[in-house]
Amino acid sequence: MVSTITEGVKVSVKTEYQSSYSSPLQAHYVFTYRITIENASDHTLQLLRRHWFIYDSNGTVREVEGEGVVGLQPVLEPGEIHEYVSGCNLRSSIGKMSGTYLVERIIDGKQLRVTIPEFTMVVPFRLN
Repeated sequence: MVSTITEGVKVSVKTEYQSSYSSPLQAHYVFTYRITIENASDHTLQLLRRHWFIYDSNGTVREVEGEGVVGLQPVLEPGEIHEYVSGCNLRSSIGKMSGTYLVERIIDGKQLRVTIPEFTMVVPFRLN
């Protein structure tokens, strides 16, 4: 698990290879990642947008941007946690992702860019 804190918002990521949805012979590798967002600030926050960079070890880079996370724009009171699971497919057995969330402080409308820590996705047999 990797974590980072930006402006009092802690983002942690844990990945898992999904062998039952992958097909290495067809260069199709599926990973899931669990994101935990913890509001350690003194303000109520709302997650508005996400912006991802997905790097495949075959040299491909994809950029994904959109509203919320898995269809939600969660509001987090101080001390609250929001978790969600999403997924990514790669054409090679190793990759990484990183990005940012756009978060708004409810009290004054100030928008903050919260860092999503870079994390790797590696098929387990590549670790031996």
